[in-house]
Amino acid sequence: MLVKDIMVRDVVKVSAFATLREALALMKRHSLKSLVVEQQNAHDAWGLITYTNILKTIVAESGDIDLVNVYDVCAKPVISVGENLDVKHVAALMTDNRVKRVLVLRDNELVGLLTMDDIIGTVLEILD
Repeated sequence: MLVKDIMVRDVVKVSAFATLREALALMKRHSLKSLVVEQQNAHDAWGLITYTNILKTIVAESGDIDLVNVYDVCAKPVISVGENLDVKHVAALMTDNRVKRVLVLRDNELVGLLTMDDIIGTVLEILD
């Protein structure tokens, strides 16, 4: 099975210059735990912001969600894979690097997102 067979294609993106409040509102509106952080130009890396990044900032650093930007707390660059890679290799990459999400790129263009939940869900469907 290939990444493109199970990846999420409808990816929600956020500007690196958005506030954490704006990012949280976007997550809430779309019922998501993470957002892809947009590139600043065609040769820039993609980023990823999660509830965990935001929570660490708010709690550990007493960050003000109206004053802190997404860029200040997001992971960038993030691990990315090609859409034609076998899922078993991606699962190994994710477990080895202890990440729950990877971006799916084609020539540095975002085409999807793959999460550990997507992989586990597919495995459970196969087992049924």
